Amino acid sequence: MTRRIALIHAVDVAIPPVHAAFAASWPEARLMNLFDDSLSPDRAADGTLTPRMSARIMALAHYAAEAGAAGILFTCSAFGPAIEAAARALRPLPILKPNEAMFAAAGATGGAIGMLATFGPACASMEAEFAEAFALPLKSLVVPDAMAALRQGDGARHDRLLAEAAGTMPRCDTVMLAHFSTSRAEGAVRAVLPGVRVLTAPGAAVLALRLQADR
Repeated sequence: MTRRIALIHAVDVAIPPVHAAFAASWPEARLMNLFDDSLSPDRAADGTLTPRMSARIMALAHYAAEAGAAGILFTCSAFGPAIEAAARALRPLPILKPNEAMFAAAGATGGAIGMLATFGPACASMEAEFAEAFALPLKSLVVPDAMAALRQGDGARHDRLLAEAAGTMPRCDTVMLAHFSTSRAEGAVRAVLPGVRVLTAPGAAVLALRLQADR
């Protein structure tokens, strides 16, 4: 059965990776894209997830549900608690945070876990979510210049900066690439971390949402 899946974006650089993941793992899904390019700068300016911002996330989820979505996937990792609230409000409609499936994969294997991020305001909430779910330490490293390069259209520099940062991290058994947009650097990061498990979010998220939507 063809199902409508709503993708809610806060940054344009997250869109190609998730579309590629759907093409690979769930090409039959009919994708509906909602993109508010003010969410990310407003979140950074606020410095915290405010009630007004949470209300905006809730409104986007309601809009997608009213449009007939069989599932909703948020592609920006800076709004975790607000997405959780929307999921509770619209249950049983499947609503996923971008990193849920990736976190589950990392937490299941344990060991030393690291995370490479490019958007600093997202890190605190992601670390809290991971710690609450798995009670495991998480070593995070933020590389803001990589996000700046990607927004300027320099994907090669984005990937190179993440790879360079990965080489400076303490030894990890697993390294997660924090955002959908960072998944494009998977190959570059793997090249400098031989023997380390490198996880990305989009593929895992698409598979998890498909399982939930088909129930």
